[in-house]
Amino acid sequence: MTTSTYTHKYLIGVDGGGSGTRVVLAGTEGIELARATGGPSGLALGVERAWEAIEAACLRAFDTAGLPFEWSACSLGCGLAGVNHAGWLAQFRATAPQGCALAVESDAFTTLLGAHGGEPGVIVALGTGSIAASLDAGGQFEIAGGYGFPSGDEASGAWLGLRAVVHLQHVLDGRAPADDWSAALLACTDATDRDSLVVWLCAANQTDYAALAPTVFEHRKHPFAARLLEEAGREIVKMVSALDPDQALPVALCGGLAEPLTPFVPDELRRRLRLPLADSAAGALQLARHAASRKSAHEG
Repeated sequence: MTTSTYTHKYLIGVDGGGSGTRVVLAGTEGIELARATGGPSGLALGVERAWEAIEAACLRAFDTAGLPFEWSACSLGCGLAGVNHAGWLAQFRATAPQGCALAVESDAFTTLLGAHGGEPGVIVALGTGSIAASLDAGGQFEIAGGYGFPSGDEASGAWLGLRAVVHLQHVLDGRAPADDWSAALLACTDATDRDSLVVWLCAANQTDYAALAPTVFEHRKHPFAARLLEEAGREIVKMVSALDPDQALPVALCGGLAEPLTPFVPDELRRRLRLPLADSAAGALQLARHAASRKSAHEG
């Protein structure tokens, strides 16, 4: 099967998480035409919301490329947070736009495809959520972590934010002195006192908590923040060790928190790290190509 037999004109790779959506648009030969971003499309925030964010980002990509947008011309590959929830995944597939070819995998899988070019390796994806994944020489795909907010997703933005707000709680009721970090957290939550913080906490989701994570890095010399970042580094090591106990595979940290968290990864793992070859959206583009090929073969 060659790309010339595809019935779809365009390939779209989607990387969807709890903080945002990234889209890459390409022709059937795989040549990139445009990129765009949009709102969150992790399935935990709602399937309807996910499709709205994906469509809006796709529209921006087509506008950037100066092309008309219609779903029937597209093959869509999606790497999304939350697809391990069977009900959410089934609803996402069932509400897909008519006419497009669709392939959906976890964002961990597409991140792995992008980071190592489809070759064996390990990734730890660090964004609003987190998950580690590996692909061995035999093609076996495994994951560690990624159980979701609030109990899992160690070293993620939401995980950091959930713990950072504890410092603010201690300050507001006198268990710790006020400082620059607590002032920054007050600004992020729009809280002014204990009661207004409780209101924020009752409404906050993983995206809201992840928005607090930058304050942890900005105040990394604060004893509380320093301990939190050291713990995050240790959690990254645990995930990699679970997937690659023999330390035989290349390892890449990916996602928005990869670079800021790298200095806090213990030396034994940090010296093994390599930069990802490409991102999750590029990995999702590989899914889109396969989906187009399958649908073309079926229609033929």
